[in-house]
Amino acid sequence: MTDASLPGTAPPPAPAPAAAGAAPAEEVVKGGKQLTTFYIYEAPVRLWHWVNALCIVVLCITGYLIASPFPTLSGQPSDHYLMGTIRFIHFSAGYIFAVAFIGRILWAFAGNTYARELFTLPVWKKSFWRGFFTEIAWYAFLKPRPMKFMGHNPLAQTFLFVVMVLGTIFMIFTGFALYSEGTGLGSWQSRMFGWVIPLLGGSMQVHTLHHIGMWAIILFVIVHVYTVIREDIMSRQTMISAITNGYRSFRDNDPD
Repeated sequence: MTDASLPGTAPPPAPAPAAAGAAPAEEVVKGGKQLTTFYIYEAPVRLWHWVNALCIVVLCITGYLIASPFPTLSGQPSDHYLMGTIRFIHFSAGYIFAVAFIGRILWAFAGNTYARELFTLPVWKKSFWRGFFTEIAWYAFLKPRPMKFMGHNPLAQTFLFVVMVLGTIFMIFTGFALYSEGTGLGSWQSRMFGWVIPLLGGSMQVHTLHHIGMWAIILFVIVHVYTVIREDIMSRQTMISAITNGYRSFRDNDPD
């Protein structure tokens, strides 16, 4: 396997054989330009991405309202169950978020090379660090032209690992630990996650850390959306369409 076939490294100039895990290259014409296209993100990966995005939106909105509830509501308390409904939506989205993450882990074993790169950081490779610092310079407008990548670039891969793997695990563990306070001792939530509360210093501390985690994810989403749109316009490969239909097209056949 060559370096060009590994996640986070640049593809060979077209025409060339597809990288490991990618479908054979196709030549397509768009906007008068010939583009080399590879099938990168399989359907389960794309489904997880959009389900995960929807869950994050619902969890952040309901989580904020749970932490900062409405000061008062008009009418009799028996006439509404607003906060109870908000909590139910939050818990339901949390279950979907956790189950989807487990499914994403399982698909990392069954899918192609690019299904696994979310969970790996090849920090032992020179090509990873070359791409990492090159991308920093590109995002800082210090380089006139970026590199080409089949999957995620090393900088994006690092942030995705920290936020969407380590961060997701942290939010699931702290979230179910707080949920176990309602289900009570002896529940499966308490048996599996109850230990998190004393480990992190008590219920209030876990609430605070879980809330901080929410704001960290919100900040990541803002940066993520900006960079994806920017790269879709300015980089040498497609971005938004890749996570929509799975195909990544390269806008030039020049070498890396």
